[in-house]
Amino acid sequence: MRSADALVVLGAAVRPDGAPSPALTRRVARGAALFHAGAAPFVVMTGGAVGHPTPEARVMIDMALGLDVPEAALVLEPEARNTYENAVLTGRIMAAKGWGHVLVVTDSFHMRRALYIFRKLGLSATGAPVTERGGEPAWRWWAGHAREQAALVKSAWLFRFPPRDHIS
Repeated sequence: MRSADALVVLGAAVRPDGAPSPALTRRVARGAALFHAGAAPFVVMTGGAVGHPTPEARVMIDMALGLDVPEAALVLEPEARNTYENAVLTGRIMAAKGWGHVLVVTDSFHMRRALYIFRKLGLSATGAPVTERGGEPAWRWWAGHAREQAALVKSAWLFRFPPRDHIS
């Protein structure tokens, strides 16, 4: 039995040459593995063009196809510029497709904030974290943990006092 209507793989950096960052690589690999294990019938790749002209989600789709995830199972969300927008735009996809519950795939240090945002937006989501560093030095992994502590506080603040330019 499937545990979710879809997997939602959150984007990460694409390098200037168009190659995926180690974070993007490990997130897509985790999403593909969960798909092949039967966790969900669809995989949403969410991430816009942040610092690179190609949307993260487009690179992610290409990677997933290379990992034998069928094209019919892949859903492209190429507009989100941050975790909040990942959740808002995924929520729109969920509503359009009649999905009730998703598994969110991101790095373990990012998961707490990602789920906080998804749930604050009223979305039913469970985490399926990436737990290994895969290709990055230890200091970068720990820096990610530290950054996320501050980002979680910022997210809570933004829900309390949303800026006018936030999508909803």
